[in-house]
Amino acid sequence: MEEPARLGHAMTDIQTFLNTLHDRYQPLDKGQLASYIPELTKADPNWFAISVVTVDGRVFQVGNVDQKFTIQSISKIFVYGMALADHGRDRVLKKVGVEPTGDPFNSLIRLDEDSKRPDNPMINAGAIATTSLIQGPTPTDRLNRLLDMFSRYIGHQVYVDVPTFLSERATGHRNRAIAHLMLNFGMIDEHIEDVLDLYCQQCALLVTCQDLATMAATLANRGLNPLTGEQAVDSEHIRDILSVMYTCGMYNFAGEWAFRVGIPAKSGVSGGILAVVPNQAGIAVFSPLLDKNGNSVRGLRVFENLSQTYGFHLFDLSMGRCRFREGLAGAIADDASPRPAIAP
Repeated sequence: MEEPARLGHAMTDIQTFLNTLHDRYQPLDKGQLASYIPELTKADPNWFAISVVTVDGRVFQVGNVDQKFTIQSISKIFVYGMALADHGRDRVLKKVGVEPTGDPFNSLIRLDEDSKRPDNPMINAGAIATTSLIQGPTPTDRLNRLLDMFSRYIGHQVYVDVPTFLSERATGHRNRAIAHLMLNFGMIDEHIEDVLDLYCQQCALLVTCQDLATMAATLANRGLNPLTGEQAVDSEHIRDILSVMYTCGMYNFAGEWAFRVGIPAKSGVSGGILAVVPNQAGIAVFSPLLDKNGNSVRGLRVFENLSQTYGFHLFDLSMGRCRFREGLAGAIADDASPRPAIAP
């Protein structure tokens, strides 16, 4: 991956810097729309939004922040948290591991040879196993529990985009093959179609860039939504959630992300990326043009620049080098309008 453009070393407030990044990367037209889910090909490649939500409830954003899109694989991390809440760490670990993998996220063969578990909950096999753990007497009850959980993270009701759900259901033959393989090894039960429907529904939830940033800020704030004050997940599960995000959240780019950006993150093939700066903020970027790994091209550039400028790599944080609060200190605006003038 090429080095991100250098935007200067002077410390600026967050809103001004977000505007600068948006202007810099809006013309970037590299990448492709996701095509294996037909509904995703309808996205406008020019959509581009950046949003920051702090743990004290401030919001900074720019671009198409109100544009709705489907959450896709970003849902996996939150459903994993729900499975931890329903069953506890030990039971979940019996069904899905926590090892990174260099194989594609939809690989048919990623089951551990000894335990028969999927490697981690961020690949499709692991996510399907995780979804199968969600409790409820009927499919409707389980879906409603998922919707309620996502609503706590976001701060308002969420809905399934039915065309995308039907599109994923009609084309999800690899996921059916994965599910049958796990059924063979006893990792999920025989209600395969119910599990796959719920999995497709969770991926088809409609969100905005600010929604993703709020979800990330909730994780940064020990599970407490900073905009509503509602506890979305018990704080005892945050460490496990963030650990899996850090090691497995960015498809086959997870290792390089940890090296270059250095904070827990999760991406999805609709073009969203959310990341957590622990105890400080949640950050999200939405732009649907993807690289070969399925990550947003503009999103990766934005996060690399933010990390380099403000020092929020985890090892910068641990050594007291983070300058993020300095950037927040002078910021006043809580949205991107009117935008400050950008110096040439």
